[in-house]
Amino acid sequence: MIRLHPTLSKLPAVLLLTSVPLTGVQPAGAASPGEAGLKIAKDAYDRDKGFGNFTASQTMVLRNKQGRESRRQLRIKVLETEDAGNRSLFVFDRPRSVKGTAFLIHAHKKKADDQWLYLPALKRVKRISSSNRSGSFMGSEFSYEDLGAQEVGKYTYKYLRDEACGKLACTVVEQVPTAKRSAYRRQIVWRDKTELRAWKIAFYDRKNAHLKTLTFAKYKQYLKRFWRAGEMTMVNHLTGKSTVMLWSDYRFGADLKAREFTRTGLKRVR
Repeated sequence: MIRLHPTLSKLPAVLLLTSVPLTGVQPAGAASPGEAGLKIAKDAYDRDKGFGNFTASQTMVLRNKQGRESRRQLRIKVLETEDAGNRSLFVFDRPRSVKGTAFLIHAHKKKADDQWLYLPALKRVKRISSSNRSGSFMGSEFSYEDLGAQEVGKYTYKYLRDEACGKLACTVVEQVPTAKRSAYRRQIVWRDKTELRAWKIAFYDRKNAHLKTLTFAKYKQYLKRFWRAGEMTMVNHLTGKSTVMLWSDYRFGADLKAREFTRTGLKRVR
């Protein structure tokens, strides 16, 4: 796991399930901070195109302020689409109390993602409205908004600086959500300049207070191109709680069908 440079912890402090790299980006000297930040975001997005689809397993570790843990096991499926945003499906397997719960995301380029939650105990699909995206996802420190797609058009950007993060050199970019109902005023993202993987994202609430910090670790490269983190840790500075997402068994080129990623298909998830 990368150790952040001590200066990072003193800075005022973002799935993303998928943190993508930006290769060799150096903000142009003549570019404005906004132009430089936007270029980094666009290059990151373009670099990750073409993965097609993947499946993965995940263990979600929830810790309270006292350090007591509870664990959940789930499966993830992601389907890349050419024109619209990607489709993502989360299916919980354990513990028994959440088994069969499924969460579906239809990402969009600019407007808010469509999100649905299937609750097997009620045998119904619940739509997650824009006003409820700040709510906790299944009791974790990740909100529904945090799990949405990191589409370039959903933010405005500002390049802040370069600085060391451990042994790596990182770019630091501020991104501001364009959605009026976002729970965040801004987010600060650290990416290494060689592979441009995200290593840290600081979330500020609407009052501009540092609410949460997400860190990434244990990256692996797949298909000699696509980087995926094996560990994501979200710390809530207000409550003292944290959630760790442990990713494993990434499989690209799976036999996924579009019908698996529909609202009606949620009820058939096994």
